[in-house]
Amino acid sequence: MGVKVKRNKKLIAELAAVAIFAFGLSAIVFSDSSFAAKTKSTLTCAPTNAVAHNPMPVPTPDAKAAQVDRTFTLNTNCGQIVFKAFGHKAPLTVIGMTVLAKSGYFDNSLCHRITTSGIYVLQCGDPTASGNGGLPWGPPDENLPKGSTDNYPAGTVAMANSGPNTNGSQFFIVYKDTTLGANYSIWGVVTKGLDIVQKVAAAGVLGGGSDGKPKMTIAITSVTVK
Repeated sequence: MGVKVKRNKKLIAELAAVAIFAFGLSAIVFSDSSFAAKTKSTLTCAPTNAVAHNPMPVPTPDAKAAQVDRTFTLNTNCGQIVFKAFGHKAPLTVIGMTVLAKSGYFDNSLCHRITTSGIYVLQCGDPTASGNGGLPWGPPDENLPKGSTDNYPAGTVAMANSGPNTNGSQFFIVYKDTTLGANYSIWGVVTKGLDIVQKVAAAGVLGGGSDGKPKMTIAITSVTVK
């Protein structure tokens, strides 16, 4: 099981090189019924008016921007999720995601997919909320982990993709230690709010099953980057 991108109702790759970046569409999967049983969800999420929408166009960023670590704060209807972004380890990814965040690209967007078996992640970053949304540019793969057990530990923030160098705007937050192919750029780690993701996961998938739209709606209202 891996982290793939949907396209025309299938998980397929779509790649188009632009400048030094590659076009990418992104998606993810995760789930575990025993985890849900252990994590009682007492999370209260405020109502949200976020809906699927067409993404705004964002120009290709300047890849020569300063390589610095940053702090991303996802303001959501369920609370704040804060993570440190690895500007020195994944500079092009952090540059690109910073530009998107500051442009308002992620504002009022739904985290559209959660899985609860095999791998354990919440997927966000697609304004269309379909798993098909993306950009005409995206950073190349960076800071890939080793191929080992639990190589994506809880708290990891990584890019979803559909193959080598197919990153776009979609990213995933790992809420429980997960083993994946060493194919997904790690560009941050959660420092606050991982419990929010865990409780959304514990609430399960809308309509049942282990892969799909979160039963507990979580939306990004805005993103602050420092």
